[in-house]
Amino acid sequence: MDEHRVLLVDDEEVFVEALAKRMAKRGLTVDTAANGAVAVDKAAHKDFDVLVLDLAMPGLDGIETLRKLREINADLQVILLTGHGSVRAGVEAMKEGASDFLEKPCDFDELLAKIEGASSRKALLVEQHQTDKVDEILKKHGW
Repeated sequence: MDEHRVLLVDDEEVFVEALAKRMAKRGLTVDTAANGAVAVDKAAHKDFDVLVLDLAMPGLDGIETLRKLREINADLQVILLTGHGSVRAGVEAMKEGASDFLEKPCDFDELLAKIEGASSRKALLVEQHQTDKVDEILKKHGW
């Protein structure tokens, strides 16, 4: 697996630490946040390919955190992960811009596949933005 920059956001410290270690062993660059506010702050100062975000957290819940993250970077790929999932919450998350939605406990290889897909989407969006900027410069100068 190519190196991807992932931010894991979950208030269950033991779960996040174990998942981060497993991901790091697979070659991912992993950072963690124990709540939505910390995740928003980290995303504002650091570039991540994918966020794996718990839905049910004290303070900013997953949906509120997702909204704030999308304000910071509309291209950010967010996979919502929850033990308290529902179809309704999943639909709401997708409307708010989540790339995907998984319920805990999820299959680790399935999560890795979703991270790979989300990271690829992020790379395509970044490439498109760069192409758009070059096109804009060329039009501006009449080349």
